[in-house]
Amino acid sequence: MTLPYEAVAPRRAFEVASADGTRIHGEEFGRAEGPTVVLSHGWTCSILFWAPVIRLLAPDFRVVAYDQRGHGRSAPPATRKGYGTGVLADDLQAVLEAAVPDGEQAVLAGHSMGGMTIMAASGREQVTRRTAAVLLASTGSARLLGSTEVLPQRLSARWLRRALHRQLLVSPLPLGPVTALTRAAFAYGVLGASPTREQAAFTARIVHACKARQRAAWGRVLAVLDLDAELAALTAPTAVLAGTHDKLTPRVHARGMARALPHCVGVTELPGLGHMTPIEDPAAVAAVIRSLAADHAGSSVPGQAETRKHDAVAEEKSA
Repeated sequence: MTLPYEAVAPRRAFEVASADGTRIHGEEFGRAEGPTVVLSHGWTCSILFWAPVIRLLAPDFRVVAYDQRGHGRSAPPATRKGYGTGVLADDLQAVLEAAVPDGEQAVLAGHSMGGMTIMAASGREQVTRRTAAVLLASTGSARLLGSTEVLPQRLSARWLRRALHRQLLVSPLPLGPVTALTRAAFAYGVLGASPTREQAAFTARIVHACKARQRAAWGRVLAVLDLDAELAALTAPTAVLAGTHDKLTPRVHARGMARALPHCVGVTELPGLGHMTPIEDPAAVAAVIRSLAADHAGSSVPGQAETRKHDAVAEEKSA
């Protein structure tokens, strides 16, 4: 495994208690005095998922990342009531209150369930006043089962695909050890048209680390997700990013969110990439975050000229 896919040593680690007492593990990277970016990962992932992006941002930013409850080093919920979009919003609020002092703001970036977390917290005053801008990457606000494309449309009826997709989400079966078969399965399901061997291995390593019970419980939440109202209440300047080969949250979600957002500041579609965009093209994700920080966080960030160039190329490719 080469450097981009290895864990980044944090400058400090911390824990916060969410509203229901669940302990949330967080880590801080980069410059203590830099503009702040807060990263929220997706289903079955952890802070490690963000390693390629953290490496690119750390020279110029103060980067805060945390493990969603039941993932990584964060505690699992004590009861079934501890699973849901409301408690994800509680966790994000607790992290922001601990990591972003009153009077300061951060760029929030959420991937997949992490983006849903940011949507769920859209109406919370303690969150909105600490939010300068938002990136929603490879995510959706509702109707996930109806649009998922893991099983090709030509192979089965719509009702059957929906049922099988739901089973993929809620299955409590353990994944077992990482094998060539599971690496290939994840490469097909969540990566793009031409993933590298390292991207497939890194993805499998992260997902296999998520315990089956938590994976299934959060899958049940995603199966009935409906955050359309919360998305419409997300008033911060928000950029949307998606891979054109994303089977889990196809780009129809990105385009729909862009229309529904009160203050959408751009949509980036990355040709050939799948659901794991921060792993597949961390430079593109970091570029959008840099642009948001420069435009909406009052930050003069090194590398902004390169960011503008990358954005122009991405928009040209997606046109």
